[in-house]
Amino acid sequence: MKIRLNPTIATMLLCTTVLVVMPKPANAFIGEAAVVAAISGLQKFTGNALSSMTKTLTSQITSSMESLSNPTSVSSMLNKGFTQLSNYEKAGVAAQQRIADASNTAMAEFARRQQDTTIRDEHMMNPEFCTGIDGSQATQGASQSARTATRAIATITDSRGEADAGTPSYYGKGQGVASSMALHGRRYCSQEDVTAGLCSALSRLPNADQRAISLFGQDTLSADGGVDAANDYSTTLIQPVAPAALRGEQLTSTSGREAALRRRAYNARMSLSRYVMNFITSLEIPSINLTDVQKTEMQAEGMTVSDQASWLTSMSLEVNRRVSGVTWNKNLQQMPPATVMRELAIEQAQANYLALQNYRLGLFQSSLAATQVAQHEEESEAKRLAPIPSPNVNPGG
Repeated sequence: MKIRLNPTIATMLLCTTVLVVMPKPANAFIGEAAVVAAISGLQKFTGNALSSMTKTLTSQITSSMESLSNPTSVSSMLNKGFTQLSNYEKAGVAAQQRIADASNTAMAEFARRQQDTTIRDEHMMNPEFCTGIDGSQATQGASQSARTATRAIATITDSRGEADAGTPSYYGKGQGVASSMALHGRRYCSQEDVTAGLCSALSRLPNADQRAISLFGQDTLSADGGVDAANDYSTTLIQPVAPAALRGEQLTSTSGREAALRRRAYNARMSLSRYVMNFITSLEIPSINLTDVQKTEMQAEGMTVSDQASWLTSMSLEVNRRVSGVTWNKNLQQMPPATVMRELAIEQAQANYLALQNYRLGLFQSSLAATQVAQHEEESEAKRLAPIPSPNVNPGG
């Protein structure tokens, strides 16, 4: 900013400077007092001029600093600068809000898609579920068939043990022995039997009626003699020959009635024992069509693949398929959590089903144990008691 001086003030300053600098003449007409007075007046005039000039400069500077209407003033320039910074801050806040809104929108879309994926996985049908249902239905069907077979076998064995009409022991124990020996020679003739002349040729299943492998050697009994061999083994194990039936006076006399009571107790024990064996045999009778997955598992286990199998085979295949089956374990690795939980529920249902079967066997075992205790106590009591003499009755007294 340029400062302009008043012309009068400039002239006075110049004159004063000349007077001060110029040397005194030797013969000056002006005295020193006049010079002093002139200098004092000049100084006073100069001070006033400088004071006025200072006030003018201060006013101009203040106006230049404070005036907002002046576009070149400092205040105006600062105001514009602060305004611009404020605008920048507002724009930054608005930009951050837009970024936050866009991020929230994107995250909401991502969360929605993730939720859709979760819902899809939770409700998506897994092939293993259908396979498990098919296997469970096959097992349940085999169980119903096993129950039917148990009742059918029990009807025959109970009638034989009671020596009903039409059974080998109806006319006597000797007839029952002869029938049992004939059956052995016809189905299970061994080389020793051939040598002894009891039968003419060696059978396909020699001595199968007395070997446990006939019942427990395989989970599914073969239809070409395997079922008969298992049933005949149970007969040899429990009741090879049934006692002769009580008929006529044997049932009407006093001693006969007591014998009939003991015979019924004997029949009940034999029926219980045979029912347990019949139940085991029925679980191994081929009674249900296997699924393709079960056939594949049979092949993987090195078994002979067949279209039909027993309840025991069907249940074993379902258990083994989940233990060592490659397909099931591969699918398990790819299952979403919801499908894995469903598979665990199926496993728990199968565990409950097996626990129920074990409970039934526990009932059989408890019944057998109770029968053994009762028979032992009955025999002990009979040994401890002395026979009671029969009284002599005098008809005329």
